[in-house]
Amino acid sequence: MSYLKAAALALGVLTVAGGVSTGAADAAGTLRIGTQEDPDRLDPALGGTFGGRFIFTALCDKLVDLAPNLDLVPQLATSWSWSPDGRTLTMNLRHGVTFQDGEPMDANAVKANLERYRAAPDSVRKTELKPVSAIDVVDPSTVRIVLSQPYAPLIAVLSDRAGMMASPKAFERMGKDFFTHPVCSGPFSFNERVAQDHITLDRFPGYWNANAIHFDQVIFRPTPDATLRLVNLRAGQLDILQDLAPSDAGSVRNDPKLALTSITGLGYAAVGFNVGNGPKAGGPFGRDPRMREAFEAAIDRNVINQVVMGGLFVPDNQTELPQSPYFNKAIPVPPRDVARAKALLAAAGVEHPTLEMIVANTPRDMQVAEVMQSMAADAGITVKIIAGEANANIAAMNGGNFESAIDNWSGRADPDPNISIYLACDSFQDWGKYCSPKFNNLLAEARAQTDPTQRQAVYRQVVETYTTDRPALFLYHNTWLFASTAKLKGFVPVPDGLIRIQGMSGE
Repeated sequence: MSYLKAAALALGVLTVAGGVSTGAADAAGTLRIGTQEDPDRLDPALGGTFGGRFIFTALCDKLVDLAPNLDLVPQLATSWSWSPDGRTLTMNLRHGVTFQDGEPMDANAVKANLERYRAAPDSVRKTELKPVSAIDVVDPSTVRIVLSQPYAPLIAVLSDRAGMMASPKAFERMGKDFFTHPVCSGPFSFNERVAQDHITLDRFPGYWNANAIHFDQVIFRPTPDATLRLVNLRAGQLDILQDLAPSDAGSVRNDPKLALTSITGLGYAAVGFNVGNGPKAGGPFGRDPRMREAFEAAIDRNVINQVVMGGLFVPDNQTELPQSPYFNKAIPVPPRDVARAKALLAAAGVEHPTLEMIVANTPRDMQVAEVMQSMAADAGITVKIIAGEANANIAAMNGGNFESAIDNWSGRADPDPNISIYLACDSFQDWGKYCSPKFNNLLAEARAQTDPTQRQAVYRQVVETYTTDRPALFLYHNTWLFASTAKLKGFVPVPDGLIRIQGMSGE
């Protein structure tokens, strides 16, 4: 494989040499990855952070994976098929796979995992698998998933945490403490975790795709400050980092010792409002959609992109990219209109409101919040920024202790999870407790619709609803920027922003 080549910062997929290795299963050395955040609990049933998904990518293989071209491709399942009525999904499993404790990864294990995600008291995967009514073991390498109704997003759901397979023996033995030492079927097994410092995984010799693994160990180092991550990369303390600050992209591109890789992401950033979660939902922005409309009129998404992201991101007011078939072209990004913002505030009877905004203590989110703070002030809105660590912010939002917050979603290949994750009534991440019967009925209709054209028509109505109610204001889609040492080979970016170690190697 050739060295990673420095990339031009154009939106879209950057082609990188390399891929899954077909050579001998030689492994040596340690791969050190700088990540933006320390994850929450390392259990696919409980996890809710992007930082956790980063670890799981090396630790826990899934039934289905996402390819760079957004195809859903085999991983632990080699193939699948739907029944004519769309209510039964049959999956054929890869032979000879074992978990990191030596237990077989077979149809019984898949059933145990899916049943745990569906029924465990503290599982946050229940909503994702709600349409599943039964899981049948056909034979050791075949599992049948029966649905109460057609559910178009299921394959995409199984390409994320609901499709990650953990050792039933391990989670039955450890119970609620499974997250302290997870056991899965991925290329690396859990070694240790020191909170806010590092997570170490060791190469699993029994991995089914061992020929694609060329490192003995991988260490994840959470570092919220993007500048510090780059300093550590240049100092030789990291081999690759996620989420390079756009302002640093030029210097990385021009550094012969480093390589820059980019890809347009599925994810987005949004300002979510507390409209129904406790006393803080009783403020003017929680009570009155005109206030949220005024805030939107006061900001300029294009300016945010230029000032904070150097124009590299994609300003948007919807969850799907503008080129997506599920994007509603009749509702484009609205222009900034300060006069209209002031008129809306006057009509709502609150001309000089204050809005508290929880923000992750990362440079990008802070800068985005500060730009919006300045813009909102022109309309008479005072934005009070409250910065905190990601897990502390989640705890505050879960408890309803917020008025608004900047949320970052890593994105999914199907539109349903991109929308429902923050806005569906039964979503565990609907922190603002927005719950519209009309909206939920439209989501249910879209999930049951397997014809793409008809699904698109329903999602246009979904967009009309959330852009009217404004429980969240979507700001932009991110471009994933990765910086690595030029010695690192074989890294292929994927629009979900996760680093897949298969095929990567160093000198």
